[in-house]
Amino acid sequence: MSEFDEKYAYEDQEPEDAVAESLQEGFVGDEERVLVASQWQLMWWKFRRHRLAMFSAVVLIIIYVLAIFCEFFAPYDPNQRDVMLTHAPPQRLRFVDVEEGFSLRPFVYGYDRVIDPTTLRRTYVLNTDKKYPIGFFHRGTPYRMWGIWQSDLRLFGVDEGHVFLLGTDRLGRDMFSRILYGARISTSIGLVGVFLSFILGVIIGGFAGYLGGLFDSVAMRIIEIVRSIPTIPLWMGLSAALPPHWPQIRVYFGITVILSFIGWTQLARVVRSRFLSLREEDFVTAARLSGATEFRIIARHMVPSFSSYIIASITLAIPSMIIGETSLSFLGLGLRSPAISWGVLLQEAQNIRTVALSPWLLWPGALVIITVLAFNFLGDGLRDAADPYAH
Repeated sequence: MSEFDEKYAYEDQEPEDAVAESLQEGFVGDEERVLVASQWQLMWWKFRRHRLAMFSAVVLIIIYVLAIFCEFFAPYDPNQRDVMLTHAPPQRLRFVDVEEGFSLRPFVYGYDRVIDPTTLRRTYVLNTDKKYPIGFFHRGTPYRMWGIWQSDLRLFGVDEGHVFLLGTDRLGRDMFSRILYGARISTSIGLVGVFLSFILGVIIGGFAGYLGGLFDSVAMRIIEIVRSIPTIPLWMGLSAALPPHWPQIRVYFGITVILSFIGWTQLARVVRSRFLSLREEDFVTAARLSGATEFRIIARHMVPSFSSYIIASITLAIPSMIIGETSLSFLGLGLRSPAISWGVLLQEAQNIRTVALSPWLLWPGALVIITVLAFNFLGDGLRDAADPYAH
């Protein structure tokens, strides 16, 4: 007799019935675990099952870490020029040398510049005799981290020669370093803009849905007027109104306010509709009878009841902010050089010569696409997790 049969023999019970009972006990245990879990635990358990959203969250964490510490991860100063290596193609990391074979330490080959005597076109030929080993935690050009303290420690670099992983632009500036610096502005403007939109949307939409009456009517008419205006022409008109002599930091915050001025309307409508359904609930009536102020009822009782939906809406609104800044800067109506953003970098790709001869200058556009897709997938996962009881 097997060990399983011996265990249940004295109970005069069939093994199949024992297995079914054990599975039922496990199901009941899981059901009890779900019943006692908090709303945030249920959201997290359901969000973990959305693999694409989890992968997108990892991608966004990597992008924001690179943007926050771009001074450390960038091998060069973003404005450092090398006029002898303008429009140089990307260098590929290698581990196998032609003569020495495999090497654990990565390296890149240098270039020889060749100029066509007829067309004067500049081309670059790979030179396997110029081998530049890459060192990690390299001491390079000094910089000021976040403008606070000075350092010269960089993640990687070369002692001699150069390493251009994504090539150079028309002034010989490293595109990899400039993309990292541009990520700081292009990704942060989405967070700052959505934060301002969140404040406006929750306050205006909350009071409109809670108070109703004249305030609701006026707020909805304002929202309808703003949403009826074409977005791109409105952005262009408001951006063109910014004084050209403003410093870049002021232009940055000006564009953020402009983007927020448009983005709060959608969230306000969502908040208003939720408040219309919640203002007659028992917990709101109890808070009102206990003497709570209108602002406290909204901030402490009504908004937290659907905070998960607000989080999902905010996550889905960030990509539109990033695209808005990139579009305005690309058209020359947003940030301008010497400021560095993905939109400013894409200004280099406004002609057919760039697309044909220097396609690596389009890398900022690829980063915009990756970031926007990651935010959209993350928003989808959060939106599904916001209703953990749905199947």
